[in-house]
Amino acid sequence: MFLVLIAVVATGLLPAMAQQPQGGAAAGARGGRGGGAPPLLMTTTAWEDGGVIPAKFVGAMGVSPELKFSQVPMGTQSFVLLFHDPEPVLQNGLMDVTHWLVWNIPGTSTGLPEGMMASPEMPDGTRQVSLRSNGYMGPGAGPGPYHHYTLELYALNIKLEVPAQTNFQQAADTRKAVFAAMDGHIVGKAIIVGRFHQ
Repeated sequence: MFLVLIAVVATGLLPAMAQQPQGGAAAGARGGRGGGAPPLLMTTTAWEDGGVIPAKFVGAMGVSPELKFSQVPMGTQSFVLLFHDPEPVLQNGLMDVTHWLVWNIPGTSTGLPEGMMASPEMPDGTRQVSLRSNGYMGPGAGPGPYHHYTLELYALNIKLEVPAQTNFQQAADTRKAVFAAMDGHIVGKAIIVGRFHQ
């Protein structure tokens, strides 16, 4: 009787096992990435992803962090980097605080150096702006809950025709123009988050 029961259970399991996709649970856990190319990566030694941003990188005198890009998708022609504080609401709209927008970083670049020079346009064609300058603007959230500052890297299959901006009061408009030009040309994305409050 016991052997018959085992045989019945085993027979019932065979069809289910045969239908399981290759790779088992791990394949399902990839969330639709399948066996495609690995995702774009951005790393920094400035702070741990999700960690507190050190004083060296905050405020008006803060320097930009060193960033490294890897696993760059085939066909990448340029990168766009946005460093922003997504929590403030400006003028009841969708726009938040633009701490650093860098576009037309060459697709062959492996990253950005620490303390990148402030300039509307670099010799390699890289362009940058923030709410207060033509360069990096460090976090400056006041006392209270942590703000979550987000570095977003986009790999594009084109270079953008958005001109360098010398009037940083229009940084929000430049950001809108850059993102409108990017739409439909993004081939990879990576994010690093840092927290800060005074």
